[in-house]
Amino acid sequence: MELLELIENILKKDPAAKSITEVVLCYPGLHVILIHRLAHKLWLKNFKTLARFISQYGRFLTGIEIHPGATIGRKLFIDHGMGVVIGETTIIGDDVVLYQGVTLGAGSQARMGELTRSQKRHPTIGNNVVIGSGAEIQGDITIGDNSIIASGSIVLANVPSNCVVVGIPGRIIYQDGKKIDEINNLDSITAKLFELEDRLNYINIHSSQSKA
Repeated sequence: MELLELIENILKKDPAAKSITEVVLCYPGLHVILIHRLAHKLWLKNFKTLARFISQYGRFLTGIEIHPGATIGRKLFIDHGMGVVIGETTIIGDDVVLYQGVTLGAGSQARMGELTRSQKRHPTIGNNVVIGSGAEIQGDITIGDNSIIASGSIVLANVPSNCVVVGIPGRIIYQDGKKIDEINNLDSITAKLFELEDRLNYINIHSSQSKA
């Protein structure tokens, strides 16, 4: 049963959660997901206005706005949650964590009216992603599995799996457990080695020619 799975997930991920009763009564992230499940089913059955009304009721109760068209996987944990906004064409994978103030919003093309309603305008979030408080993911971009988006970041481009992203605009500082600077340094060292090898070959060739 999804309710039990969601409760167990919150107890596992939030050290502040002390009991099942506390989670059921006091966690708006749990309440809004249950409300969204109902709204999403109605949305898919083309009861659009009723679905929007239910989602707005969930927003009123929890301070979290999830468009009924959004697709959400298993065990989404919205911690604190106030001010979270999830747009219509957003897709969220499994075991994702969102903190307060996160926006999964449309890009500038959609805001300027350059995209139609049927086009995908919002992000796709992979599995096991953590998005820090106040972060914004804008447009039809993909955040890869197991990535972390730091608080306050604004992400405007695709992020591969296993990355840490910080800043405005968001930049990758870690990938697959390595600092990007280290990766760039390795690339630089490799290029210098090739350059040195070319120079040695050039010297050897001219040296052999002069001896001849």
